[in-house]
Amino acid sequence: MQLHHLGAIGIALLVAAGVHPTLVEPTAFAQARGGAAPTYRVVPLWPRPFPDEWVLGSVSGVATDAQNHVWVVHAGNDSLEPNERGMAPNPGAPPSSSVCCMAAPFVLEFDPDGRLLSSWGGPSTGWIGGNGGTDGHVLKFTQDGKFVMQVGKKGVTRNSLAQDHFFQVAKTFFHAPSNEVFVADGYGNKRVAVVDADSGKMKRFWGAYGKPPDDKAALGQGPYDPTATYQHFRGPVHCADVSNDGLVYVCDRTSNRIQIFKADGTFVREVYTQRDSRGDGSVWDVAFSRDPQQRFLYVADGRNQKVRIFDRQSMTELTTFGKGGHYPGEWYSLHNVATDSKGNLYTVETYQGRRLQRFLYKGLAPVTTKQQGVAWPTSVSQ
Repeated sequence: MQLHHLGAIGIALLVAAGVHPTLVEPTAFAQARGGAAPTYRVVPLWPRPFPDEWVLGSVSGVATDAQNHVWVVHAGNDSLEPNERGMAPNPGAPPSSSVCCMAAPFVLEFDPDGRLLSSWGGPSTGWIGGNGGTDGHVLKFTQDGKFVMQVGKKGVTRNSLAQDHFFQVAKTFFHAPSNEVFVADGYGNKRVAVVDADSGKMKRFWGAYGKPPDDKAALGQGPYDPTATYQHFRGPVHCADVSNDGLVYVCDRTSNRIQIFKADGTFVREVYTQRDSRGDGSVWDVAFSRDPQQRFLYVADGRNQKVRIFDRQSMTELTTFGKGGHYPGEWYSLHNVATDSKGNLYTVETYQGRRLQRFLYKGLAPVTTKQQGVAWPTSVSQ
């Protein structure tokens, strides 16, 4: 059983590839052409309640496996408020200051009905990376938490040309056809790196437009200007997912763009979304629809709190759904998105969002509005 990918803050994963810009501004949508897009309904009563007094910290990774089990990774106690850690040892507080609460184990597995199947304290199958202060490694585990291999090392600083370590990884993606792991390297470094999944040997890496990364130039690009075209990743380089046709979709989060590459790092094109977004940016993660052609691309926008649906061939934005908030179907810092084999979507939230949500696929429908709002069901049974 193989995880597709996981991503994380404080425990992280993923990445991809880069020439000169072919700019696509996704302003048109399908209504004008009578097109259709996937539709969804949030499942308000999902997942089921956790055992004991467990609560989630900032959730920064979600993946599905071949059984449509849903895996999440979260930041644990470090991301909880002091009064949320009553049962956990807190600095300066009694060991048990209340009967609520304690952080759940870092990695959790759910079945499609939302039942918690397993949990463990550190990493997960596939690859998990660290993006703490001096973290420069990714870790490989079996799905039951057995450690297999470490690639890179701790105690490092920024160096996007390094071949023996990373720096503050954002996400990893295992590409089975090539047996490679694409690393979004990420929060500290400004590149995509690719390693052999068996040996851990770094095979290649690249920066924006497929050029060699240049940390000094990247850090010297200054405050974000929505009219500028940045020649280096501003980052964080937050995802690098590989499609069935071998294209790598890289999230340059605070530049509000997706750069698309061939698997060897050859730049293909870039697409901007909500280009005037400031702060932490509008391109946090991507996921593909599960039809063989992967017709649709889903983009998690954690600044504007929307899932954006693109026609992947034209990279035209068709429609969006969701809005900011803490109720079902809303998000506070939408961090990652994943799909299962039935077309359902799963999202997780970081910061104070601290949540996993499920959205049922309800088929294709004509696009009648650019922004659909909350994907609310007509009844709780939907």
